[in-house]
Amino acid sequence: MSDAIKHECGLAFIRLRKPLAHYQQRHGSALYGLNKLYLLMEKQHNRGQDGAGVATIKLDPPPGSAFIDRERSTSKDAIQLIFDRIHRGIGAVMATDPSLATDAERLKQAAPYVGELLLGHLRYATFGRDELENCHPRRRLSNWITRNLVVAGNFNMTNVDELFNLLISIGQVPKERSDTMTVLEKIGHYLDMENERLRGIHHQLGYNERQISAIIEEKLDVKSILQQSAMDFDGGYALAGLIGHGDAFILRDPAGIRPCFWYADDEVVVAASERPAIQTAFSLKVDQVNELTPGCALIVKKDGSHSVQEILPPLEKRACSFERIYFSRGSDTDVYRERIALGRSVCPAILEAIDHDLENSVFSFIPNTAEVACYGMLKELEDELDRVKERRILELGPQPDAAELRAILALRPRLEKVAIKDAKLRTFITNDTDRNDLVAHVYDITYGTVRPGQDNLVVIDDSIVRGTTLKQSILKMLDRLEPRKIVVVSSAPQIRYPDGYGIDMAKLGDLAAFQAAISLLKETKQENIIDDVYDRCLAMVDKPIAEQHNAVKDIYRPFTAEQISKRIGQLLTPPEIKAEVAIVFQSIEGLHAACPGHSGDWYFSGDYPTPGGNRVVNRAFINWRQGKNVRAY
Repeated sequence: MSDAIKHECGLAFIRLRKPLAHYQQRHGSALYGLNKLYLLMEKQHNRGQDGAGVATIKLDPPPGSAFIDRERSTSKDAIQLIFDRIHRGIGAVMATDPSLATDAERLKQAAPYVGELLLGHLRYATFGRDELENCHPRRRLSNWITRNLVVAGNFNMTNVDELFNLLISIGQVPKERSDTMTVLEKIGHYLDMENERLRGIHHQLGYNERQISAIIEEKLDVKSILQQSAMDFDGGYALAGLIGHGDAFILRDPAGIRPCFWYADDEVVVAASERPAIQTAFSLKVDQVNELTPGCALIVKKDGSHSVQEILPPLEKRACSFERIYFSRGSDTDVYRERIALGRSVCPAILEAIDHDLENSVFSFIPNTAEVACYGMLKELEDELDRVKERRILELGPQPDAAELRAILALRPRLEKVAIKDAKLRTFITNDTDRNDLVAHVYDITYGTVRPGQDNLVVIDDSIVRGTTLKQSILKMLDRLEPRKIVVVSSAPQIRYPDGYGIDMAKLGDLAAFQAAISLLKETKQENIIDDVYDRCLAMVDKPIAEQHNAVKDIYRPFTAEQISKRIGQLLTPPEIKAEVAIVFQSIEGLHAACPGHSGDWYFSGDYPTPGGNRVVNRAFINWRQGKNVRAY
C-alpha cells in the first residue's frame, strides 16, 4: 500500500486448560503456552509495529508471590525483544536449579511468565505517542485477587468524553482521558461492584473473609460485569481481559466492526484478531476456527470451562471492509478470494481508461499488499483477452493463416514487476508533522519493462487515502519509464470520510477525495454548500449522540464519482509529469460484491455503524473548517 496507514491492533489470548506438567509431558516443554503465544503474535505482526506487550497470570498462587507478570516494548522489534527478555528471565531461574527444567509446577512457582493465562497485544498507535505507558496490556491491581484486571484490545471508542464523565460521576479521578483507561476503569468499577455484591451476600450468610474470597472466585458473574460495563460503549472493539484469580473474557462489539476468532479443545482456549494466525499456530483447518459473534463474549472460567454469552444485542453486522482490502493477512482463505474479486471487479473501468488497448498496456502493482488484487485483475484481463481472441479468430474465416492464428493465440496481458519496495527505507513517517516529508525513494522501478511513448502503464494499489506518496514519489518514479499514459487503480472505493473506530483516518482534510470535492465546489461557485454543512455541523455539537446525522455527505452530492476521481488525478499529478495520468477507483457496489460478509463501508459511503460515527465526521468537518489539525475523537 502506498499510503500506509496505521490501523487496528492485534490480539492474542491463550488459556491452558491442563496443568503445566501435561504440556511438558505431551509437548516437551512447560513453556508450551508461551511458545504458542509467540507464534500467534508473530503471525499477526502485520497488525502492529509501534509496540507490543505480553501479560500472564498464574492460577492458585501462594500468598506473597507474584502472579501477574507483564512485559512491554515500543521497539521496532518489540515481539522478539519481549520474548527474549521473558526467556532470559526464565533461563536465569533455571540456571540456579537445573531440576526445574523437568518439574513444571516448581518452575511455575519459581519463574516469571510461567502461567496458565496468556495475553499478547500488538500496537498500532492511531492516537497517543509511542510511549511504553500507552502499550497494552494495561493493569488495574489490587491485593484482592479477584479485583485484579488486565486488559488489552483492538478498539477505539467514539464517545470517550461520555465514558470519562461517567467515571467522574461515580467519584473516580481518572489519571488520563484515553479510551483505554476509561474502558479499563469502567470494567474495573463493575468488577469491584460484583466483588462487593458477593461479599455482602456471603458475609450475611456467616462466611469468613477467606471463605468469601474463595466463593467469589467461583461465583464471579463475568457476563453481568461486561453487560454493565459495555452498555455505554460506542465504537469498534475486540477486547480481552484477564481477572486475577483466573477468569478471562474476549468481548466483540455488537456491529462486528473489529474482527475476532477463537478455538477450543481439551488443552487450550485460544482467541486472536486473525483466523490464519490460529490455524498456523495450532495446525487447524479453516472450519475448526470460530468467528466470535458480534455483541458476544467468549468467557473462560477459572476451572477452564468456556462459553459464548450475549453481552449486548447484536446490531446490523458492519464488519470493517478495510480488513479485507488491506489490513488482514492475505493468507486467510476468504481474504485471498475476496482480494482476487476486488481486482476482477475494477477491470471494466481499467479497460475504459486504456481504451481496451491490451496489446499496448503493461500491468503491475504497488508492493506489497496489492499483489493479490493484481492477480485478480490479471485473471479478469485474461478472460477479456480470450473474448478478443475468439472474435479475431472467427474473423479469420474457415481457413485461417497459421501465422495470423499464432499471433492471436500469443496475445496475453503483459504483467511486469514495475515497482519495487526498498525494504531499507521507511514506508511512512509516523507523525503528522513529518508525513509530507515522506522520503521520495521508498520505491524503485524496473527499467526496460515499458516501451517508451507507446505503452500504457497500469498499476493497482489497495487504496488511495491521502495520495501523498503517490504524488511525491510513485508517479514521478513511474514517469521515468516514459509510458504514454499512467493509470493508477485503487482496489478500494474513494475514501471520503474519516474513520472513528481505529483506523488512522480521523482528519477529513487529509483525504484526497475530500480535497477533490472541495476543489470542485470552489471551481463551480458552490462554496455556499461548505458554509451550510459547517453551520449544520455546529448546530449538532451539543445534541445527544443519537440525534446526529452525517451532514458531510452534502459536500459530495453535486458531483459524480467519475468527476471526483478525475479531480483527484489532477490534484495528485505533479506538474513535471509528462505522461497522461488517470486514477480509477473501485465502486462501492463492486466492493460489496467482492466482500459480502464485510459490509462496513462508512469511510466510503458515510453510513456509520454506530451513532458515534456521525459525531466523528461532523467534528472532523468542524476541525477542518476551523483549521485545527487534530483528530475528531
